[in-house]
Amino acid sequence: MLSPRRTKFRKQHRGRMRGMAQRGNKLNFGDFALQATEPSWLTSRQIEAGRRAMTRYVRRGGNIWIRVFPDKPVTMRPAETRMGSGKGNPEFWVAVVKPGRIIFEMAGVPEETAREAMRLAAFKLPSKPNLFHASRRSLDYGIS
Repeated sequence: MLSPRRTKFRKQHRGRMRGMAQRGNKLNFGDFALQATEPSWLTSRQIEAGRRAMTRYVRRGGNIWIRVFPDKPVTMRPAETRMGSGKGNPEFWVAVVKPGRIIFEMAGVPEETAREAMRLAAFKLPSKPNLFHASRRSLDYGIS
């Protein structure tokens, strides 16, 4: 699973997810893309599950690019711990995703294959994404 090799600080503030994605909102590598429509945190497990779903469906053909990286640590306290005594330890890593952010890109496969592979990956994500093609802006809004 994805996680940073090393960071300057072990713990981060939660932060806010306001507004649209200013960067990472255009196709760079592939012909098809899965784009976030809601603000959310994508865990490294969700990203990996989406990647596996797509690669299993397309088998050998095509290329897949992951456009998000989980670089934010999420801390948790142990169960049944009293209040106070500091912040918990980092438990998992998340990628902060704003609306408009490209999550996955795909190339080298027919449109039907890409649509189905992206649909399978969309089930693994916490919010409904939008699938679009490089030539036609949007194929599906909220894949189901």
